Amino acid sequence: MLPATFKLCAGISYRHLRNMTGLRRTAAVALSHELEKLALVGPGPSQWINQVRRRSSLLSSRLEEKVFNEAEISYIKQGQEALKKSMSILGEQDGWKVEIVAENGDKVLSKHLPDIGKVFKLEAVVEKPLDRVYGELVDNMESMGEWNPNVKEIKILQRIGNDTVITHEKAAETAGNIVGPRDFVSVRCNKRRGSTCILAGMSTRFGGMPEQKGYIRAENGPTCMVLHPVLEDPSKTKLTWLLSIDLKGWLPKSIINQVLSQTQVDFAKHLRSRVAMSSNVSLC
Repeated sequence: MLPATFKLCAGISYRHLRNMTGLRRTAAVALSHELEKLALVGPGPSQWINQVRRRSSLLSSRLEEKVFNEAEISYIKQGQEALKKSMSILGEQDGWKVEIVAENGDKVLSKHLPDIGKVFKLEAVVEKPLDRVYGELVDNMESMGEWNPNVKEIKILQRIGNDTVITHEKAAETAGNIVGPRDFVSVRCNKRRGSTCILAGMSTRFGGMPEQKGYIRAENGPTCMVLHPVLEDPSKTKLTWLLSIDLKGWLPKSIINQVLSQTQVDFAKHLRSRVAMSSNVSLC
């Protein structure tokens, strides 16, 4: 049976068979099954079997990959660039100035970057496991308007692969209407490196979401949230949020700085309430 299977796999190299995805998938699966049988027979050329098995597994996974068009590839690259820039900023420990220190230990710092402007960094601990926090921020992203008063709505406009999405976010007016309605169109990239999750993003252009009446189209990025378990207590999650926003319009910098730093403190408070509430519901 194995020789016949190899002939089937070899057939996909012919030009007239290359586009037959079903045939290629069948060949890869068949080869994998035959190698499993050989491995169970007993002594034999196990080394080359394992090598071919690994290659056939890689082939199977590649056959499942989606082929992206030029626009989608551009969005993926934008998301990756936002992640790269954000992590580079967070990696620089010098030059940060304290803006707010809350009673519970939450801290907001700021830093001025020549090519970006002022950026803000929230450092907070959420008393829930990483998966719970990640699920709320990524899997339930479109529900954020239900628990974060600073957000009216988040809508996913397009998903690209497993890690990239295009979103439209409507921000709520601030107290006293100091900052009027803003909206954002962003590309977001989610990556997991071991026990660390990184949620990065930046503003982008999307033909399906032109500027909205009654909203000023603001810009953000690079921005990101980094989540990882607290070393001393893995049941808790350390949250670091890098925020970079250009609200547009005629607003004094002092007001912008106050609004953005307070927004980060409020976000941590509302996130804690949300994950605590969802935990209680799941226990019922």
